[in-house]
Formats: sequence, C-alpha cells, structure tokens
Amino acid sequence: MSSMEDRIKGVANQVTGKIKEEVGHVTNDKKLEAEGVAQNLKGKVQKTAGDAKDAVKSGIDKL
Repeated sequence: MSSMEDRIKGVANQVTGKIKEEVGHVTNDKKLEAEGVAQNLKGKVQKTAGDAKDAVKSGIDKL
C-alpha cells in the first residue's frame, strides 16, 4: 500500500471512529463507543505509517 493510501485510509478510519465514539457516548452504547475508540486508534496508526513511508522515501531521495 502506498503512503498516500495509508494516510487516506487512516484519516477515514479516524473520522468514522470518532463518529462511532460520539454516537455511542450519546446513546449510552458502550460497545459502539469502544469500537469507535479502537477504529480511531487504528486510523492514527495507519496515518502514521503513511507519514513514516514518506519520511523514509524522502531520506532515501536525498542520498
């Protein structure tokens, strides 16, 4: 997966996770809220992986 795909999927998971988290909180659905937290975290990891791929590529390109 390319760094751009990682970042896009990461941001999408963060947004979806945050929505689930908030809906779960408002409706007092602890399971949905927990799913949202987990998906948000997954998105942060994906986005960070994309950023890291870019940093490595940038470093290699400078050599």
